[in-house]
Order: sequence, then C-alpha cells, then structure tokens
Amino acid sequence: MLLLWQLSLFVSILALMLGIVKRSWVFIIISTFTFIPIAYYFSGANNEWKYVGLTPIILLVLTIFIWFISKKKLKSIKG
Repeated sequence: MLLLWQLSLFVSILALMLGIVKRSWVFIIISTFTFIPIAYYFSGANNEWKYVGLTPIILLVLTIFIWFISKKKLKSIKG
C-alpha cells in the first residue's frame, strides 16, 4: 500500500512539473487526480497537515487557468 502511495506522489509531482514547464493543462489535471489519495489521507489529520487536502483544489484552479490561457492563445492564432 505504501508503494502505491509513493508512486501516486511521484507521478503527481512529475506531472505537475511537466505541466508547468510545457504549460499543458492535461499534465496538471493528471497531477490533480493522482494527488487526491494523498490529500484524502491527510484530510483526517487534526493539525496543520490537514491543509494538504486543499492541494487538489489549488491544482484544479491552476488547470482551469492554464486551459483558459491555451484556449485564448489558440483563438488568437486562428484569427
């Protein structure tokens, strides 16, 4: 089980880095979905770690922001 949790964290971080570098909303949405189990684990904490549960929401907002930017860029290229 720990291996799956660590793999999820690794894929989430890697997809986030790729998404930011390439400005790809697809990679960031992958990062959002792979971070959900980690956020769910920490959401039951009774200390500061419970705020890790907000990370998927932040990633989702970042995904929407980059999606709007890419859509606007595509629209300006088409004319």
